Formats: sequence, C-alpha cells, structure tokens
Amino acid sequence: MSLLVFFCGHAGTGKTTLAKNLLGPLMSASGTPFCLLDKDTLYGSYSAAAIAMLSGDPNDRDSPLFLQHLRDPEYRGLIDTARDNLELGVSTLVVGPLSREVRERRLFDHAWLGVAPEVTLRVVWVQTSEDVARQRIIARANPNDAYKLAHWDDYRRRRFEPSGASRAGLLIFDNTAPTSADHEALVARIVAR
Repeated sequence: MSLLVFFCGHAGTGKTTLAKNLLGPLMSASGTPFCLLDKDTLYGSYSAAAIAMLSGDPNDRDSPLFLQHLRDPEYRGLIDTARDNLELGVSTLVVGPLSREVRERRLFDHAWLGVAPEVTLRVVWVQTSEDVARQRIIARANPNDAYKLAHWDDYRRRRFEPSGASRAGLLIFDNTAPTSADHEALVARIVAR
C-alpha cells in the first residue's frame, strides 16, 4: 500500500515536528518505506534568494508579492517530488500549510495530484489555538516569520479554518499538547484501510 500523507495547517501548529515524530511509527504500522518532504526544507533557500531579488527581503514569505509569484510553484514542486517518490514505491509525508489546496479539496484529487488511483491519500489538518501558534512562532525566532508577525492582523484574517464540507475526510489533530496515545491513534487512522 502506497500512502501520500499531507500534514497541513498554519504556522506554529507543529506540522513538521508531528510528521517527524510519526515517520517511524507509520513505517512500522504500514510496512512501507516513507520519505519526508517539508516545503521549507526543499524550497526555503531557493525562495529566499528569489524573493530577495524581487523585494529586497529574503524573509518576505507572506507578502502579496510572494503569494502571487512563488507560493504555487513551491507547492507544485513539492507535490511533483512526492509523486516521483510514490512511483518508486516510497510512501510520502508532505509538510506545508496547503490551506488553499485543503479548502479547494485538491489534496483528495488523484488526478490533480498526478498520482495513481491506488495511492491512499490522507490529509491531516494540524491545529492549535491562535495564541499558542503565535507564541510558538515568536519562540522559534525564524526570520521567515517576520512579515507574519509584523502584519499579524492581516495574517490571522486570511487563516483558513476547515468547516462544513471542507472538513470532510480531514484527519483533524489538535497539536497543543499531544500524548503518545494521541500519536498512536493518529497513526492508526492514517494507515486504516
């Protein structure tokens, strides 16, 4: 069974940490090798150089300029890399906000993703309260978050929270203070047939 698992959600929710913590348990539970593709790791340096050329600020990751010109190519490359791994028989964990793709239901669409119909798709929406997320963002002191923090009201207004039909099929995970039992339950839901 090949799995394509997305860990989505807003900054500061702990998507990457959660994905890293679950990588080993998912390999054990599914019996398949996995790779981890984190958007910031794959495209962070490249996007910093590109946005610096456009705006003069390599940490400009939330401005309208970045969102209009670099966001979508980053995500397309992330999904294309996941597809390459799946074609080699390697299940894949993909980490990135991907809120627009969740809202538009694209991460449940095998054709849009370009993956074989037999690939099992799982979308984990990682969440925590806005206050906790903001505290985590401040604590990690990543320069990429500077625009977000300086324009917090604008950022928080565009934060998408799944509700109604957009929640269908999502594995909602509260990452405020998860226990090992919470992790085990999520792994079971991801690998369930």
